[in-house]
Amino acid sequence: MAETVRAAVQVAPRKIEVREFPRPKIGDDDALLRVEANGICGSDVEIYKGHMGVGTRSDFTPFVPGHEPMGVIEEIGERAAARWGVQPGDRVAVEIIVPCHSCRQCVTGAYQSCRNRRASHGVTGIDVAPSLWGGFAELMYLSPNTIVHKIDKTLPVEVAAMFNPLGAGVRWALHYGGVKLGDTVLILGSGQRGLASVIACRAAGAGKIIVTGLESDAHKLALAKEFGADHTIVVDGENAQDTVETVRELTDGEGADVVLELTPMAVQPLHDALLAARHGGRVVLAGLKGHRDIPLKTDLIINRALTVVGAFGVDYRGMEEAIQIIESRRYPLERLHTHSFTLDQTALAIETLAGEVPGELPVHVTVHPNA
Repeated sequence: MAETVRAAVQVAPRKIEVREFPRPKIGDDDALLRVEANGICGSDVEIYKGHMGVGTRSDFTPFVPGHEPMGVIEEIGERAAARWGVQPGDRVAVEIIVPCHSCRQCVTGAYQSCRNRRASHGVTGIDVAPSLWGGFAELMYLSPNTIVHKIDKTLPVEVAAMFNPLGAGVRWALHYGGVKLGDTVLILGSGQRGLASVIACRAAGAGKIIVTGLESDAHKLALAKEFGADHTIVVDGENAQDTVETVRELTDGEGADVVLELTPMAVQPLHDALLAARHGGRVVLAGLKGHRDIPLKTDLIINRALTVVGAFGVDYRGMEEAIQIIESRRYPLERLHTHSFTLDQTALAIETLAGEVPGELPVHVTVHPNA
């Protein structure tokens, strides 16, 4: 048994170092996860660049990134095993938030609003013992309040690692957006979570699914159609289409029942979302904009009787329903996975997803710390 654990540590914007840490000792209530794979999402890219999250704080502390970890239970305490219903050798997906489980928010099911959480996976600094809080590590520490989900060990690792983006698609489209049988849905953004939303909407029986993207997203828009989108809209370049006008044409002037705004940093899609929704429609905002002050025409919301919802992360229900979709094997999810990297290639993995590596066309990207 190795006495040290290798992990990738972000020490500054665009700077990641692989360091060694003492192997944590566990007790009756905690566990160690041998990380098989950790997915990378758009927020990882923006944190890596220093545009948002912990990378923008004046009290920045180096941390082990990676908030989409899944793997096999390596060691577990007796009480933790009973509480989580898992044993050594079981494969689990891990939620990012570590709530207190005892405050009003937690006991009423709103644990993502827990104000007492002391740590979160993938963003807590290495100054908080035992340092290994993120998934870009050979072993990851699971504290007593961690939330885990069992997942089929026979699934390919890369497919099992899609639990988080697919969970976001399920929660944002179905739980926040309320997409139901026959609805017209506009999905602004064709990244992992946009494509996951296509899958979730198709599974819910949506009538018409429209997805937007850039010229450079041609490969993603092709996948969107493969997974059930009826129409795609290219919003830039010589053949750019006007999103609002195109949606109105496709809906006989009515607009979309549900609009999901999933684009990172871009401002125009926010305005398009409000204008493309039908009167009385729902708009779900999930694309982070780096804490910028963005003018918003509230009269549009009022006069069009819109319901506007902010989408925060993935909760237990969304994760469980996503895992059910993955385990059903109904969809060729392996088509979404494009790149796998080792721990030493963590920075390259993030830059690849960011589109900074010439010639690469990323969709779903994972880091495999034990490869």
